[in-house]
Amino acid sequence: MREQERGGGAGREGRREGGREARGALPPQSPEEQARAICLRLLTGMPRTRRQLADALEKRGIPEEVSQEVLSRYEEVGLIDDAAFAGAWVESRHRGRGLARRALAQELRTKGVHATLVQEALEQLDSEQEEETARELVERKLRSTRGLERDKRIRRLAGMLARKGYPEGMALRVVRRALETEDVDDADAPGYPGS
Repeated sequence: MREQERGGGAGREGRREGGREARGALPPQSPEEQARAICLRLLTGMPRTRRQLADALEKRGIPEEVSQEVLSRYEEVGLIDDAAFAGAWVESRHRGRGLARRALAQELRTKGVHATLVQEALEQLDSEQEEETARELVERKLRSTRGLERDKRIRRLAGMLARKGYPEGMALRVVRRALETEDVDDADAPGYPGS
């Protein structure tokens, strides 16, 4: 009696097996239904580009014409929007990781965003904003390079900016200014040996 009250025992096992049998009795899904299910599952986690979804459908063996039909329908209803994806990507990756336009453009191209949409998304960032972000990145990293020779510091800091897609000229200019500012601040600090 207690076994049945707790919902355990043979009753639970019977339900599990019955559930498996019931699932096994479902008719197989059509390629369209499979494609819709795959796309919805992928879009639930995070926004995706049309190409990312097309690649996922291809990997799962969905016919090309079915894939294109489902993806076109999802674009019509707004579930796939490469322009919005690109804009959000640029905003997020620039603010979060400090990536420059060049690195952002490369990431978007690898995700299959069309070149004109990439360009439009990158127009959000102007060169002043990009340089300000570069300055902030250098300021954060500056302290960890103290004690190194000046040339080595320049190489490390400029290299960090280059890996994030900043142009060489801008990177060197920002790093040199930061080092000059640091030298002036150190000279003005009380207890500096030159005072």
